[in-house]
Amino acid sequence: MKLHVSHFTRYEYDRPVNLSPHLLYLRPRETPLLRVNDFAFTISPDAKLNWTRDSHDVLLAWVYFREPAALLSIGSEFGVETFDSNPFDFLLRPHASTMPFDYEAVERFNLSPYLALPFPETRALLNRWLKERFASPPKETIPYLLALNQAVFSALTYQRREEHGIQSSRTTLELGSGACRDYAVLLVELCRTLGLAARFVSGYLYSPPNDNHRTAGAMHAWVEVYLPGAGWKGLDPTHGVFCNDAFIPVAHAAVAESVNPIQGTLYSEQTVASRMHTEVWVEQLACPPLS
Repeated sequence: MKLHVSHFTRYEYDRPVNLSPHLLYLRPRETPLLRVNDFAFTISPDAKLNWTRDSHDVLLAWVYFREPAALLSIGSEFGVETFDSNPFDFLLRPHASTMPFDYEAVERFNLSPYLALPFPETRALLNRWLKERFASPPKETIPYLLALNQAVFSALTYQRREEHGIQSSRTTLELGSGACRDYAVLLVELCRTLGLAARFVSGYLYSPPNDNHRTAGAMHAWVEVYLPGAGWKGLDPTHGVFCNDAFIPVAHAAVAESVNPIQGTLYSEQTVASRMHTEVWVEQLACPPLS
């Protein structure tokens, strides 16, 4: 699938402020199943841009601003091709075909950040939820994950939240609702409680014009679980599905807050009022007819 994404964020301040260096997690994560054909930033005020990789080997941009500004505008546009049309095109290692399974010693060592258990109080709450909502899961690993993903999807009410921050799993379960990032954090912690390596993923989701999906006009968040033989496989609890070629991953991390798409602060000697406006478009590009 060929997709074009436009993402624009504008911050307005009531007086010029000094801007700290900003981190941008906005460029798609290129893999054999996702090719980036073009990518461009549009940033105002004038800034110096440096590309680097973080501790999870995710590409990020550092932006250094040269002068104070009352308006900060960050835009990114890119075209990608995605090829993961069948998310079940893989073979699990025999020892991982049923639940529960153990990771091999080297895998467990490498996956340790993604196996970190929630705090004991949270873990007890998650175990109670699993006993109530996930009492008789399938034995085979893939049906098990499908059922777990569906259990989260069915248990919560989607609520779009414009404010920054991510709810704790405890808060999400108490409220029975959350945004996509809250769904993802809950599923990550459920997976880890069950002994599965899981990480938070930030990115974009394409949905056809006649399908008003829950995250239209915004970035999306989901989960990747590590399965021996298959590698990292995406699950989207906000929609209750395995991730396919409609998903465009940008960044992944063990801790969700570390890959917020735009990170930075401002400095001012006086209190400054601010406003933020964000627009995201994900469009499918028409393929040329076969000759």
